Amino acid sequence: MRWTTAAVAVLAAAAALVGGVNSGAAEAAAPSVRTQHVEYFPGPRAEPRQVTVPASALDRTARPAPGLTGTIPAVTALQRTGPVSGRLDLVVMGDGYTADEQGEFAADAEAKLDAIFGVEPYRSYRGLFNVWLVNAVSHESGVSGDPAADVVKDTALGSSFFCDGIERLLCVDTDEVAQYAGLAPDADIVFVIAHSAKYGGAGYSAADLPSGSTFHGVATMSSDNDRSYLIGAHELGHSIGHLADEYQYAGYGTYPSAEEPATANLTLHRDLGTTKWYRWLGAQDPTGSAVGTYEGGGYYEAGVYRPTETSLMRSLASTEFSVVGRETMIAGFYADADALTSSLPTSRPIGQKRRITVCLAPLTGLADPELTWYVDGRQVPSATGDLSVTPHQLGVRGHGHKVTATVTDDTTAIRDPGVRAEATTSLTWTVR
Repeated sequence: MRWTTAAVAVLAAAAALVGGVNSGAAEAAAPSVRTQHVEYFPGPRAEPRQVTVPASALDRTARPAPGLTGTIPAVTALQRTGPVSGRLDLVVMGDGYTADEQGEFAADAEAKLDAIFGVEPYRSYRGLFNVWLVNAVSHESGVSGDPAADVVKDTALGSSFFCDGIERLLCVDTDEVAQYAGLAPDADIVFVIAHSAKYGGAGYSAADLPSGSTFHGVATMSSDNDRSYLIGAHELGHSIGHLADEYQYAGYGTYPSAEEPATANLTLHRDLGTTKWYRWLGAQDPTGSAVGTYEGGGYYEAGVYRPTETSLMRSLASTEFSVVGRETMIAGFYADADALTSSLPTSRPIGQKRRITVCLAPLTGLADPELTWYVDGRQVPSATGDLSVTPHQLGVRGHGHKVTATVTDDTTAIRDPGVRAEATTSLTWTVR
């Protein structure tokens, strides 16, 4: 999750209200005590909650991390669709898997990811992701807090239910997670699969991860619970789409600011002509309701509106993003990934007969990419869809001309021209 300073303050207040941390305890804490804002999921179909936990509660006796001394943990590509510079790189690691159980971890990770990528728009845009598996070897099988609070396991990442006394809150040692994530070729998002059938998980914001971490957030989920994949799907909504939580807390009152929320799925404008998702108003939504303005969201009961009655950003009882959420997620995909890549550098001039080969990300379903070629800004219709051309074939004669390959995603899941522009990728070469 990427939270602003204001959002962090809201979450801290929400945590105090719902019982994660009481205000007296916060006042009594020493200023030097580091805390982490964590989103957790109290039940398989429940609305998420926000809590603030002391990072000291996650600290373990200092010891070498299993696998980081001696033998470096194996890193394997579960899915590699393009260069790390042009992809969202998802790093998945397991906790509570011994050396003999690493094959089980790989199978569990693949099953969990298949479930997450079964949710739109992840399904259609899976080709914009690389997925890396990192084998974190634990001394013991299973994780702490399963099945009861007094169960303690010696694991690589310190996964534990009953974090800060909350049974379904599955915390990890984020310092260890950061070390393991650094072994992958790149890391934009990190998932931790805990070796357990118990329902639970958590979402960590990038702001609360160890200093120097470059990834957007961490999500934890149990391996063998058939609903825990929705935790990962929800958390990606934060880290990729910057979507706000749409749930609310009873008694939390009216949204306290007159400033329009920056997130795409909340607004202060109930008037249908001025709401930011006006292009979608009235559309039948995959969540089951028509797109409109439904009061409540961002933890508040009144004064702020969301686009649909429910969605995956409101409750895990829903397995769908709204059409507004889908469009926003697609914009997030393209903000960090490219549908068009090439191994031929654009920084150096090329000859008229030099072959230009481009690669398209393997997109499906909702996605509708079209490849077109241009010379000095004029389209060459005969080359549409060609993955390999030469400037000469495109009609270039002489030097100083520019050849451009452009992929535009014409999916009907996008209605905002700004998002359409984000979903357009171009590469340009100068002909010497």
